Amino acid sequence: MRLFVALHPSLEAAEHLEDFLEARVGADPDLRWSPPAQWHVTLAFMGAAPERVVDDLVDNLTAVAARSAPPSLRITGGGCFPDVTAARVLWAGLAGGEGLAPLARSVRTAAAVVGAAPEGGPFRPHVTLGRFGRPTEATRWVRVLDSYDGAAWTASEVVVVGSHLPRERGHRPRHEVLARCGLGVHDPRAPPRDGAVPVLH
Repeated sequence: MRLFVALHPSLEAAEHLEDFLEARVGADPDLRWSPPAQWHVTLAFMGAAPERVVDDLVDNLTAVAARSAPPSLRITGGGCFPDVTAARVLWAGLAGGEGLAPLARSVRTAAAVVGAAPEGGPFRPHVTLGRFGRPTEATRWVRVLDSYDGAAWTASEVVVVGSHLPRERGHRPRHEVLARCGLGVHDPRAPPRDGAVPVLH
């Protein structure tokens, strides 16, 4: 199954960006915009994970997230993949995103350990906004995004999402949140720290 682990922008941050883009969405018929409900910051993508590993993956990610402080983030600026002269993907940047690299490494390790085989190259924090139907010179879109400075938010959780491909061309994948793992939240299954004695009920 297709899985990814991600951070979601806060509702305020997503609405702020949506308001900024609203007047621009119809400006390029070849640019297919992602719905705001699917905006996210991918920490790890697994294109062919065995379904049997999901429970173990969630257990590992719960422990990883519990050890990770909630990051402060802000959507700002943007760019294109693979590059602005032949863009296929338009994305928004992330202030504070460089601090997510250790979390992304831990998430990918947690996935690899259970056999989920994370894909992709070096971690580059971003929010995918849309995809071009063909390679496009997209300098004007990058300039638009360079003028954007969004609302700050503090991420409180990482989510494990199942991505279901559409059966028909022209439709978007359907995202299903399979688990939520709180950042900086003590995992009750973890051993006590600093010699503390657990309270028994």
